[in-house]
Amino acid sequence: MDKMTGRKTDKRFSFRRLIEDRGGNFAMMTAILLPVTLGTVGVAMDYNNLIQVKSALQDAADSAALAAASAMAHKGMSDTEAMELAKNFYAAQYKNLRGTADAVPGQEDEFAMDLGKNAVASVNKVSGKNLDEYDVTVKGTVDVPTNAFTSLLGFKSVKVSVVSTAKSQKEEKSALSMYLVLDESGSMAFATNTILSATKACKNYYSTNWGNKDKVKASTPCFVTKMSALKTAAGVMFSTLEAEAVKGTFVRLGAASYNAGQMGKTDIGPGTATASKYVTALPVEPSGGTDALAALDTAIKAIMDKKEADEHEKNGVSQFSRYIVLMTDGEMTGNSASWNSTIDNNVRKKCAEAKKADIRIFTVAFMAPQRGKDLLEACASSLTDAKTPDDMSGLVSAFQDIAKEATKATTRLVN
Repeated sequence: MDKMTGRKTDKRFSFRRLIEDRGGNFAMMTAILLPVTLGTVGVAMDYNNLIQVKSALQDAADSAALAAASAMAHKGMSDTEAMELAKNFYAAQYKNLRGTADAVPGQEDEFAMDLGKNAVASVNKVSGKNLDEYDVTVKGTVDVPTNAFTSLLGFKSVKVSVVSTAKSQKEEKSALSMYLVLDESGSMAFATNTILSATKACKNYYSTNWGNKDKVKASTPCFVTKMSALKTAAGVMFSTLEAEAVKGTFVRLGAASYNAGQMGKTDIGPGTATASKYVTALPVEPSGGTDALAALDTAIKAIMDKKEADEHEKNGVSQFSRYIVLMTDGEMTGNSASWNSTIDNNVRKKCAEAKKADIRIFTVAFMAPQRGKDLLEACASSLTDAKTPDDMSGLVSAFQDIAKEATKATTRLVN
Protein backbone atom coordinates (compact mmCIF):
# COMPACT_ATOMS: atom_id res chain seq x y z
CA MET A 1 0.00 0.00 0.00
CA ASP A 2 2.77 2.37 0.91
CA LYS A 3 4.52 1.60 -2.35
CA MET A 4 1.29 1.99 -4.27
CA THR A 5 0.52 5.21 -2.43
CA GLY A 6 4.00 6.38 -3.09
CA ARG A 7 3.63 5.73 -6.80
CA LYS A 8 0.36 7.65 -6.93
CA THR A 9 1.88 10.47 -5.00
CA ASP A 10 4.85 10.63 -7.37
CA LYS A 11 2.56 10.80 -10.43
CA ARG A 12 0.44 13.51 -8.85
CA PHE A 13 3.45 15.59 -8.03
CA SER A 14 4.90 15.08 -11.51
CA PHE A 15 1.71 16.29 -13.16
CA ARG A 16 1.55 19.28 -10.86
CA ARG A 17 5.12 20.14 -11.68
CA LEU A 18 4.29 20.00 -15.38
CA ILE A 19 1.44 22.43 -14.93
CA GLU A 20 3.42 24.74 -12.70
CA ASP A 21 6.49 24.69 -14.94
CA ARG A 22 6.19 28.23 -16.42
CA GLY A 23 9.07 27.79 -18.80
CA GLY A 24 7.61 24.73 -20.44
CA ASN A 25 4.11 26.19 -20.49
CA PHE A 26 5.32 29.37 -22.20
CA ALA A 27 7.17 27.40 -24.83
CA MET A 28 4.13 25.26 -25.53
CA MET A 29 1.75 28.26 -25.75
CA THR A 30 4.21 30.09 -27.96
CA ALA A 31 4.36 27.14 -30.33
CA ILE A 32 0.57 27.12 -30.52
CA LEU A 33 -0.05 30.87 -30.84
CA LEU A 34 2.92 32.02 -32.92
CA PRO A 35 1.42 31.07 -36.32
CA VAL A 36 -1.85 32.78 -35.38
CA THR A 37 -0.06 35.91 -34.22
CA LEU A 38 2.08 36.11 -37.33
CA GLY A 39 -0.98 35.44 -39.47
CA THR A 40 -2.82 38.32 -37.81
CA VAL A 41 0.11 40.63 -38.51
CA GLY A 42 0.11 39.43 -42.11
CA VAL A 43 -3.61 40.11 -42.51
CA ALA A 44 -3.14 43.68 -41.28
CA MET A 45 -0.34 44.21 -43.78
CA ASP A 46 -2.34 42.67 -46.61
CA TYR A 47 -5.44 44.71 -45.74
CA ASN A 48 -3.63 47.99 -46.44
CA ASN A 49 -2.33 46.60 -49.71
CA LEU A 50 -5.79 45.38 -50.75
CA ILE A 51 -7.26 48.85 -50.14
CA GLN A 52 -4.69 50.30 -52.55
CA VAL A 53 -5.39 47.58 -55.11
CA LYS A 54 -9.16 48.17 -54.85
CA SER A 55 -8.70 51.92 -55.38
CA ALA A 56 -6.44 51.41 -58.41
CA LEU A 57 -8.85 48.86 -59.91
CA GLN A 58 -11.81 51.21 -59.47
CA ASP A 59 -9.95 54.13 -61.05
CA ALA A 60 -8.94 51.91 -63.98
CA ALA A 61 -12.49 50.61 -64.46
CA ASP A 62 -13.97 54.13 -64.25
CA SER A 63 -11.51 55.45 -66.84
CA ALA A 64 -12.12 52.49 -69.15
CA ALA A 65 -15.91 52.79 -68.99
CA LEU A 66 -15.79 56.54 -69.66
CA ALA A 67 -13.37 56.15 -72.56
CA ALA A 68 -15.45 53.46 -74.25
CA ALA A 69 -18.79 55.21 -73.74
CA SER A 70 -17.37 58.47 -75.07
CA ALA A 71 -15.87 56.70 -78.09
CA MET A 72 -19.24 55.18 -78.97
CA ALA A 73 -20.97 58.55 -78.84
CA HIS A 74 -18.28 60.66 -80.45
CA LYS A 75 -16.60 58.30 -82.91
CA GLY A 76 -19.36 55.87 -83.82
CA MET A 77 -17.42 52.92 -82.43
CA SER A 78 -19.12 49.51 -82.65
CA ASP A 79 -20.07 47.42 -79.62
CA THR A 80 -17.21 45.00 -80.22
CA GLU A 81 -14.68 47.79 -80.70
CA ALA A 82 -15.92 49.59 -77.59
CA MET A 83 -15.63 46.45 -75.44
CA GLU A 84 -12.13 45.78 -76.71
CA LEU A 85 -11.17 49.40 -76.04
CA ALA A 86 -12.58 49.20 -72.52
CA LYS A 87 -10.63 46.04 -71.65
CA ASN A 88 -7.35 47.31 -73.09
CA PHE A 89 -7.79 50.73 -71.47
CA TYR A 90 -8.58 49.08 -68.14
CA ALA A 91 -5.43 46.93 -68.20
CA ALA A 92 -3.20 49.81 -69.31
CA GLN A 93 -4.59 52.21 -66.71
CA TYR A 94 -4.18 49.72 -63.88
CA LYS A 95 -0.63 48.98 -64.97
CA ASN A 96 0.11 52.72 -64.99
CA LEU A 97 -1.22 53.01 -61.44
CA ARG A 98 0.22 49.85 -59.89
CA GLY A 99 2.76 48.45 -62.31
CA THR A 100 3.15 44.71 -61.76
CA ALA A 101 3.45 44.97 -57.99
CA ASP A 102 0.56 42.52 -57.54
CA ALA A 103 1.99 39.83 -59.80
CA VAL A 104 3.49 36.59 -58.57
CA PRO A 105 7.29 36.97 -58.86
CA GLY A 106 8.40 35.65 -62.22
CA GLN A 107 4.94 36.01 -63.77
CA GLU A 108 4.86 39.77 -64.36
CA ASP A 109 4.28 39.54 -68.14
CA GLU A 110 1.46 37.02 -67.77
CA PHE A 111 -0.14 39.19 -65.10
CA ALA A 112 -0.25 42.26 -67.36
CA MET A 113 -1.79 40.27 -70.23
CA ASP A 114 -4.34 38.44 -68.10
CA LEU A 115 -5.57 41.61 -66.41
CA GLY A 116 -7.35 42.90 -69.52
CA LYS A 117 -8.10 39.42 -70.82
CA ASN A 118 -10.03 38.52 -67.67
CA ALA A 119 -11.96 41.79 -67.53
CA VAL A 120 -15.60 41.75 -68.60
CA ALA A 121 -17.00 44.60 -70.68
CA SER A 122 -20.60 44.98 -71.81
CA VAL A 123 -22.38 47.55 -73.94
CA ASN A 124 -26.00 48.63 -74.11
CA LYS A 125 -27.39 51.11 -76.63
CA VAL A 126 -30.79 52.73 -76.19
CA SER A 127 -32.10 54.62 -79.21
CA GLY A 128 -34.61 57.41 -78.71
CA LYS A 129 -36.43 59.85 -80.91
CA ASN A 130 -33.66 62.45 -80.77
CA LEU A 131 -31.33 60.90 -78.23
CA ASP A 132 -29.09 57.84 -78.35
CA GLU A 133 -27.68 56.64 -75.04
CA TYR A 134 -24.69 54.33 -74.68
CA ASP A 135 -24.01 52.38 -71.48
CA VAL A 136 -20.66 50.70 -70.99
CA THR A 137 -19.98 48.49 -67.96
CA VAL A 138 -16.54 47.23 -67.01
CA LYS A 139 -16.00 44.50 -64.41
CA GLY A 140 -12.48 43.73 -63.29
CA THR A 141 -10.87 41.28 -60.90
CA VAL A 142 -7.36 40.55 -59.75
CA ASP A 143 -5.96 37.84 -57.50
CA VAL A 144 -3.59 39.47 -55.07
CA PRO A 145 -1.03 37.09 -53.51
CA THR A 146 -0.80 37.37 -49.73
CA ASN A 147 2.42 37.70 -47.79
CA ALA A 148 4.16 34.80 -46.05
CA PHE A 149 2.54 35.57 -42.69
CA THR A 150 -1.04 35.51 -44.02
CA SER A 151 -0.23 32.27 -45.83
CA LEU A 152 0.20 30.64 -42.43
CA LEU A 153 -3.57 30.92 -42.03
CA GLY A 154 -4.14 29.13 -45.33
CA PHE A 155 -4.88 32.17 -47.54
CA LYS A 156 -2.53 32.20 -50.52
CA SER A 157 -4.33 35.00 -52.41
CA VAL A 158 -7.36 37.29 -52.21
CA LYS A 159 -9.65 38.15 -55.13
CA VAL A 160 -10.50 41.85 -55.46
CA SER A 161 -13.39 42.86 -57.76
CA VAL A 162 -14.82 46.18 -59.00
CA VAL A 163 -17.50 47.33 -61.44
CA SER A 164 -18.07 50.66 -63.19
CA THR A 165 -20.74 51.91 -65.59
CA ALA A 166 -20.62 55.03 -67.75
CA LYS A 167 -23.36 56.61 -69.84
CA SER A 168 -22.78 58.67 -72.95
CA GLN A 169 -25.52 60.58 -74.71
CA LYS A 170 -25.63 61.83 -78.25
CA GLU A 171 -28.67 63.52 -79.66
CA GLU A 172 -29.36 63.47 -83.35
CA LYS A 173 -30.31 67.08 -82.73
CA SER A 174 -27.90 68.40 -80.10
CA ALA A 175 -28.70 71.64 -78.32
CA LEU A 176 -27.31 73.97 -75.69
CA SER A 177 -28.16 77.08 -73.75
CA MET A 178 -25.18 79.16 -72.65
CA TYR A 179 -24.92 82.35 -70.64
CA LEU A 180 -21.78 84.50 -70.48
CA VAL A 181 -20.97 86.36 -67.25
CA LEU A 182 -18.21 88.82 -68.12
CA ASP A 183 -16.05 91.23 -66.11
CA GLU A 184 -16.12 94.90 -67.08
CA SER A 185 -14.38 96.29 -63.99
CA GLY A 186 -11.71 99.01 -64.19
CA SER A 187 -8.82 96.57 -64.43
CA MET A 188 -10.19 95.34 -67.75
CA ALA A 189 -8.80 98.63 -69.16
CA PHE A 190 -5.27 97.51 -68.27
CA ALA A 191 -2.76 96.55 -70.95
CA THR A 192 -1.93 92.95 -71.83
CA ASN A 193 1.49 91.95 -73.14
CA THR A 194 0.22 91.78 -76.74
CA ILE A 195 1.37 94.66 -78.93
CA LEU A 196 -1.23 96.42 -81.07
CA SER A 197 0.97 96.80 -84.13
CA ALA A 198 -1.55 98.87 -86.10
CA THR A 199 -1.31 101.71 -83.56
CA LYS A 200 2.03 103.37 -82.92
CA ALA A 201 1.24 104.94 -79.54
CA CYS A 202 -1.61 104.94 -77.02
CA LYS A 203 -2.33 105.26 -73.31
CA ASN A 204 -1.30 102.04 -71.61
CA TYR A 205 -2.96 101.60 -68.23
CA TYR A 206 -1.65 99.45 -65.39
CA SER A 207 -2.46 99.05 -61.71
CA THR A 208 0.47 101.39 -60.98
CA ASN A 209 -0.90 104.35 -62.96
CA TRP A 210 -4.67 103.71 -62.94
CA GLY A 211 -5.15 106.01 -59.94
CA ASN A 212 -3.86 108.90 -62.07
CA LYS A 213 -5.18 107.74 -65.42
CA ASP A 214 -6.10 111.27 -66.50
CA LYS A 215 -2.41 112.15 -66.42
CA VAL A 216 -1.25 109.11 -68.37
CA LYS A 217 0.30 110.03 -71.72
CA ALA A 218 0.42 107.99 -74.89
CA SER A 219 3.45 105.74 -75.17
CA THR A 220 5.02 103.27 -77.56
CA PRO A 221 4.42 100.43 -78.15
CA CYS A 222 0.68 100.34 -77.78
CA PHE A 223 -0.62 97.21 -76.04
CA VAL A 224 -3.98 95.49 -76.48
CA THR A 225 -6.21 96.05 -73.46
CA LYS A 226 -7.81 93.19 -71.54
CA MET A 227 -11.22 94.35 -72.73
CA SER A 228 -10.16 94.28 -76.37
CA ALA A 229 -8.68 90.82 -75.85
CA LEU A 230 -11.97 89.66 -74.31
CA LYS A 231 -13.99 90.92 -77.26
CA THR A 232 -11.67 89.13 -79.68
CA ALA A 233 -11.85 85.90 -77.69
CA ALA A 234 -15.64 86.08 -77.43
CA GLY A 235 -15.81 86.63 -81.18
CA VAL A 236 -13.85 83.42 -81.77
CA MET A 237 -16.22 81.58 -79.44
CA PHE A 238 -19.26 82.90 -81.32
CA SER A 239 -17.77 81.83 -84.66
CA THR A 240 -17.05 78.35 -83.30
CA LEU A 241 -20.60 78.00 -81.97
CA GLU A 242 -22.07 79.25 -85.25
CA ALA A 243 -20.02 76.65 -87.14
CA GLU A 244 -21.57 73.96 -84.96
CA ALA A 245 -25.01 75.47 -85.53
CA VAL A 246 -24.50 75.00 -89.27
CA LYS A 247 -23.89 71.29 -88.54
CA GLY A 248 -27.21 71.07 -86.72
CA THR A 249 -26.52 72.10 -83.11
CA PHE A 250 -29.30 74.34 -81.78
CA VAL A 251 -27.48 77.13 -79.92
CA ARG A 252 -29.09 79.66 -77.60
CA LEU A 253 -26.93 82.33 -76.02
CA GLY A 254 -27.21 85.20 -73.53
CA ALA A 255 -24.78 87.53 -71.73
CA ALA A 256 -24.43 89.80 -68.72
CA SER A 257 -21.55 91.93 -67.46
CA TYR A 258 -20.56 93.30 -64.08
CA ASN A 259 -18.21 95.51 -62.15
CA ALA A 260 -19.21 96.25 -58.52
CA GLY A 261 -22.68 95.10 -59.57
CA GLN A 262 -24.49 93.91 -62.68
CA MET A 263 -24.11 96.44 -65.48
CA GLY A 264 -26.40 94.98 -68.14
CA LYS A 265 -27.79 91.82 -69.67
CA THR A 266 -29.45 90.24 -72.66
CA ASP A 267 -32.12 87.58 -72.73
CA ILE A 268 -31.10 84.21 -74.09
CA GLY A 269 -31.86 84.06 -77.78
CA PRO A 270 -31.29 81.78 -80.76
CA GLY A 271 -27.81 81.86 -82.22
CA THR A 272 -25.06 84.22 -81.14
CA ALA A 273 -26.13 87.53 -82.69
CA THR A 274 -27.72 89.10 -79.59
CA ALA A 275 -24.88 88.12 -77.25
CA SER A 276 -22.28 89.19 -79.80
CA LYS A 277 -23.86 92.62 -80.10
CA TYR A 278 -23.86 93.00 -76.33
CA VAL A 279 -20.19 92.03 -75.93
CA THR A 280 -19.12 94.32 -78.77
CA ALA A 281 -20.81 97.23 -76.98
CA LEU A 282 -18.94 96.71 -73.68
CA PRO A 283 -17.05 99.90 -72.73
CA VAL A 284 -13.62 100.44 -74.26
CA GLU A 285 -12.42 101.95 -70.99
CA PRO A 286 -14.38 100.17 -68.24
CA SER A 287 -14.37 101.22 -64.59
CA GLY A 288 -15.49 100.17 -61.11
CA GLY A 289 -14.85 97.33 -58.67
CA THR A 290 -15.65 93.63 -58.94
CA ASP A 291 -18.68 91.65 -57.75
CA ALA A 292 -20.00 88.85 -59.97
CA LEU A 293 -22.85 87.75 -57.69
CA ALA A 294 -25.81 89.57 -59.28
CA ALA A 295 -24.79 88.78 -62.86
CA LEU A 296 -24.22 85.14 -61.94
CA ASP A 297 -27.68 84.97 -60.39
CA THR A 298 -29.15 86.45 -63.57
CA ALA A 299 -27.42 83.76 -65.62
CA ILE A 300 -28.76 80.92 -63.46
CA LYS A 301 -32.32 82.19 -63.60
CA ALA A 302 -32.16 82.66 -67.35
CA ILE A 303 -30.71 79.19 -67.96
CA MET A 304 -33.22 77.48 -65.69
CA ASP A 305 -36.27 79.39 -66.94
CA LYS A 306 -38.97 77.05 -68.25
CA LYS A 307 -39.11 78.93 -71.52
CA GLU A 308 -35.63 77.60 -72.35
CA ALA A 309 -36.97 74.05 -72.32
CA ASP A 310 -39.98 75.21 -74.33
CA GLU A 311 -37.80 76.87 -76.98
CA HIS A 312 -35.70 73.75 -77.38
CA GLU A 313 -38.82 71.59 -77.53
CA LYS A 314 -40.09 73.73 -80.40
CA ASN A 315 -36.91 72.81 -82.24
CA GLY A 316 -37.54 69.12 -81.68
CA VAL A 317 -34.99 68.65 -78.90
CA SER A 318 -36.04 66.91 -75.69
CA GLN A 319 -32.76 67.32 -73.82
CA PHE A 320 -30.23 70.13 -73.93
CA SER A 321 -27.06 71.12 -72.10
CA ARG A 322 -26.86 74.16 -69.82
CA TYR A 323 -23.64 76.17 -69.52
CA ILE A 324 -22.39 79.29 -67.78
CA VAL A 325 -19.09 80.93 -68.69
CA LEU A 326 -17.84 83.02 -65.77
CA MET A 327 -14.92 85.32 -66.54
CA THR A 328 -12.90 87.74 -64.42
CA ASP A 329 -9.47 89.35 -64.41
CA GLY A 330 -9.43 90.09 -60.71
CA GLU A 331 -10.71 89.18 -57.27
CA MET A 332 -14.00 90.07 -55.63
CA THR A 333 -13.62 93.58 -54.16
CA GLY A 334 -17.09 95.11 -54.39
CA ASN A 335 -16.80 98.91 -54.46
CA SER A 336 -13.40 98.87 -52.78
CA ALA A 337 -9.90 98.13 -53.99
CA SER A 338 -9.41 95.27 -51.53
CA TRP A 339 -10.49 91.65 -51.59
CA ASN A 340 -13.84 91.05 -49.88
CA SER A 341 -14.14 87.57 -48.35
CA THR A 342 -17.92 87.90 -47.93
CA ILE A 343 -18.49 88.57 -51.63
CA ASP A 344 -16.04 85.82 -52.52
CA ASN A 345 -17.94 83.31 -50.35
CA ASN A 346 -21.30 84.43 -51.75
CA VAL A 347 -20.09 83.88 -55.30
CA ARG A 348 -18.86 80.41 -54.33
CA LYS A 349 -22.28 79.58 -52.89
CA LYS A 350 -24.00 80.83 -56.04
CA CYS A 351 -21.73 78.66 -58.17
CA ALA A 352 -22.58 75.66 -55.99
CA GLU A 353 -26.26 76.43 -56.52
CA ALA A 354 -25.77 76.42 -60.29
CA LYS A 355 -23.86 73.13 -60.29
CA LYS A 356 -26.53 71.55 -58.11
CA ALA A 357 -29.03 72.52 -60.81
CA ASP A 358 -26.91 70.55 -63.31
CA ILE A 359 -25.47 73.64 -64.98
CA ARG A 360 -21.91 73.12 -66.14
CA ILE A 361 -19.70 76.09 -65.31
CA PHE A 362 -16.65 77.04 -67.33
CA THR A 363 -14.46 79.72 -65.75
CA VAL A 364 -11.80 81.99 -67.22
CA ALA A 365 -9.42 83.76 -64.84
CA PHE A 366 -7.65 86.09 -67.27
CA MET A 367 -4.34 87.46 -65.94
CA ALA A 368 -6.01 87.26 -62.53
CA PRO A 369 -4.39 87.35 -59.07
CA GLN A 370 -4.30 84.14 -57.02
CA ARG A 371 -7.52 84.81 -55.12
CA GLY A 372 -9.33 85.32 -58.39
CA LYS A 373 -7.92 82.05 -59.72
CA ASP A 374 -8.85 80.22 -56.51
CA LEU A 375 -12.43 81.48 -56.69
CA LEU A 376 -12.93 80.52 -60.31
CA GLU A 377 -11.32 77.13 -59.79
CA ALA A 378 -13.84 76.51 -57.00
CA CYS A 379 -16.69 77.68 -59.24
CA ALA A 380 -15.75 75.54 -62.24
CA SER A 381 -17.47 72.19 -62.66
CA SER A 382 -14.04 70.51 -62.89
CA LEU A 383 -10.39 71.48 -62.91
CA THR A 384 -10.30 71.11 -66.69
CA ASP A 385 -13.22 73.56 -66.93
CA ALA A 386 -11.17 76.22 -65.11
CA LYS A 387 -9.06 78.18 -67.60
CA THR A 388 -6.25 80.49 -66.45
CA PRO A 389 -4.83 82.27 -69.52
CA ASP A 390 -2.06 84.79 -68.93
CA ASP A 391 -2.07 86.46 -72.34
CA MET A 392 -4.39 87.29 -75.22
CA SER A 393 -3.49 84.19 -77.19
CA GLY A 394 -4.35 82.00 -74.20
CA LEU A 395 -7.64 83.83 -73.71
CA VAL A 396 -8.68 83.25 -77.31
CA SER A 397 -7.79 79.56 -77.03
CA ALA A 398 -9.71 79.25 -73.76
CA PHE A 399 -12.94 80.62 -75.22
CA GLN A 400 -12.58 78.54 -78.35
CA ASP A 401 -11.95 75.39 -76.31
CA ILE A 402 -15.04 76.08 -74.21
CA ALA A 403 -17.17 76.36 -77.34
CA LYS A 404 -15.81 73.08 -78.68
CA GLU A 405 -16.28 71.30 -75.36
CA ALA A 406 -19.83 72.57 -74.95
CA THR A 407 -20.90 71.08 -78.28
CA LYS A 408 -19.58 67.59 -77.52
CA ALA A 409 -21.82 64.75 -76.41
CA THR A 410 -21.95 64.30 -72.64
CA THR A 411 -20.44 61.30 -70.89
CA ARG A 412 -20.81 60.54 -67.17
CA LEU A 413 -20.24 57.81 -64.61
CA VAL A 414 -23.39 56.40 -63.05
CA ASN A 415 -22.10 53.73 -60.62
